Amino acid sequence: MSATLATAPDVVLMDLHMPGTGGVEATRRITASSRARVVALTTFDADRDVVEVLRAGAVGFLLKDVTSDGLLDAVHRAAAGEPVVAPGVMSRMMAHFAERPPGPVTRVPGLEELSERELEVLAMIGGGLSNGEIADRLVISMATVKTHVRHIFAKLDLRDRAQAVVAAHDAGLDRPREGT
Repeated sequence: MSATLATAPDVVLMDLHMPGTGGVEATRRITASSRARVVALTTFDADRDVVEVLRAGAVGFLLKDVTSDGLLDAVHRAAAGEPVVAPGVMSRMMAHFAERPPGPVTRVPGLEELSERELEVLAMIGGGLSNGEIADRLVISMATVKTHVRHIFAKLDLRDRAQAVVAAHDAGLDRPREGT
């Protein structure tokens, strides 16, 4: 971790299962003290690990069987601020969120500052929709969607879409609303 602070990389590839400080805790420390974007690498694709490392601030989650071209693409996408998730992991993660029994909603700091439209956009991000899909569903321009996303990120102090998915989940926005 000290090497990350000394060299200030744009992207850190983090092994989740390593001796000493675990990958989730190391990710938490790196994202709290630097601008580096963390992409977690693991041989295991347990949904719990995905959620924990995203909560810790990672922008991506890849399995170690990723091809060298896939890894290079992931590093470039992470550096650009895009979320990076191994194929199949995102769909299982979304299914896990959708199928889980209702439980307590976690308080998300800043959520009360969001407008109704911003809450709607955050819920759609949590559902895995792209900006284009959100624009189509809400019948608004891409520029308007991008403005809403920028406001959501600022109000909730989020760095990227991966953190927005976790915030939507924590806030219970991925659950049906009362009366729907």
